[in-house]
Amino acid sequence: MQHRYVRLVPFAFKRFGVLKAIKTGLPTLGYYLKRKPLPPSDPSTPLRTGKPALFTMNILPPMMTVWYHFATKYLGDRVDITIFDSSGALKQSEFPKARMHKFVNFYAATKSEEFLRHIAKNRKIGWICDDDMFLIDSGVVDVVERELAVPNTATVSFRPREWWEFDIDGKRIKPSSSYCIAFNRELVFEKENLHLGPCDGNTHPGKIKPPTRYDTFDKANEELLKKGYRCYIVPEGEREKYYAGFSGLSGPVMLLWYFKNKEQTLDYFLSPPKKQWSGSMLFGILSGMLSICTIQELYTKLKGEPYPLPALPSRDEIMKIYEDHKQYLRGNQSLEQVETTSERLLNAL
Repeated sequence: MQHRYVRLVPFAFKRFGVLKAIKTGLPTLGYYLKRKPLPPSDPSTPLRTGKPALFTMNILPPMMTVWYHFATKYLGDRVDITIFDSSGALKQSEFPKARMHKFVNFYAATKSEEFLRHIAKNRKIGWICDDDMFLIDSGVVDVVERELAVPNTATVSFRPREWWEFDIDGKRIKPSSSYCIAFNRELVFEKENLHLGPCDGNTHPGKIKPPTRYDTFDKANEELLKKGYRCYIVPEGEREKYYAGFSGLSGPVMLLWYFKNKEQTLDYFLSPPKKQWSGSMLFGILSGMLSICTIQELYTKLKGEPYPLPALPSRDEIMKIYEDHKQYLRGNQSLEQVETTSERLLNAL
C-alpha cells in the first residue's frame, strides 16, 4: 500500500479547493460578471506605459501580510498591486494599497492569465510574483522598466528554472519560469496571443532528470524564443539583490490547513519508515514548514502577535526531526537556503 504521507498532500489540495470554494465561489462569479480592469495610469511615468501592474495570489494569510509589507516598503507607489485571495480569509482593510479579489483556487496559470489579460489590460507591463518571493530592493522596478524598454524584449525574469534547459537550434537557454516575471503584456498576450498553461510533451534536456511537462509559461517561453524574442533573465549574482525567496511551500501550507493541531503534523513526519527520508518529499515538506516558521516570526514582528496556525510545530520541534533523520538524507539536501533566506528577510523587515 502506498504510504499515507504520499497520498495526503494531493488529497489536502483537493479538500482545500472544495472547502474554500464556499467562501470564494460567489465572489469569483461576481468578479467574472464585472471584470473591472485597472485604469490607465499617468502616461508621464517611465516608458509612457503607466505603472507596472504587479500580481500575486495567496493561500496562507500571514504570508500575504509579509509579502505586502515588503512590496509596499521597497516598491512604494511605483506599482499597482492586485491580490487573488484563494483562502477567503484576507481582509481588504489590511491591504489598503492593493486591489484584492477573493478567487477560487484555480491553477496558478489560470489566475495569472486572468490578471494579465483582463485586470492589467490597460498597462504595458504585467508582472506576476509568487507570494513566497519577497521583493526587498527598490531597484527591482528599475530593472523591469529598463529591460522591457529594450526592443523585442518579451519578458524579464528574476528566478529561472535551474533543473532543465531549452535546447533551441543547439543553444542551451534557461527557462524563465513564472516565479517572478514581468511581461511586455501587449507583445505576449495581444500580438502573439500566447497562453501560460502547462502541458505535456517537454523533450528538452534535464540536468538531473529529463522533464516530461511544460510548467506555467514554459511552452509560451519556448515559442517566444523560437520567434526570436528576447526573454531576459537577470544574471545570477545580481538578481539575488532584489528578492529573498522560499520554494515548495504549497504542500506544507495545505497540510497546515488540513491538520487540526501540531501533534498531527509531527506524526506526519514521524510515522513513515526512516528510509523514506532518502526521497525528496518528506525533506521538502519539512524545509517548507521551517520556512513558514520564519513567515510566522516576521508576521509576529509586524503585528505584535502570531497568526493562528495551530498545526504549525515550533522551529525547535522541526529542527529536532531534521537532526534525528539527517543521516538518511541525500548529500544535496540542506537547510542552508532556508536559513539564508530567513536571515535576509529578518534583516530587511
